[in-house]
Amino acid sequence: MYSRRTRILLIGAVVSLGLLGVFLIEAPEPTRTVDELMDAPSSYLEREIAVRGEIVDGSIDENQSVFYLHGSTHTLLIDYIDASVSNGLGDNRTVYAQGVLYYIDGDYIFEAQVIKTSCPSKYEEEVLAE
Repeated sequence: MYSRRTRILLIGAVVSLGLLGVFLIEAPEPTRTVDELMDAPSSYLEREIAVRGEIVDGSIDENQSVFYLHGSTHTLLIDYIDASVSNGLGDNRTVYAQGVLYYIDGDYIFEAQVIKTSCPSKYEEEVLAE
């Protein structure tokens, strides 16, 4: 009925349209900074979102599995008790967190499901033991 070349072109077109449809339907939301999120937090409540910021120095509490992320003007409590965490969670590290924002007892709490940390720079000073 159709030549081999025509069938291959039709199959390629169908596969291409299918992939394009998947990308358009399932387009991920952009990652937001802590400041962008906290400027209008009510519009992101109980939705899965991604946020990035820097860990506040000394805020990591491993017993309760929480820490604070900060931007230029805002901070946000991150609860990572049920999250998969990449290696290197530490003070002043840039973090990407994916999860859901909740408003609980007057505070915004971000319950993370995934936490990824930035790689340490090879140009950072090493702390030498004396």
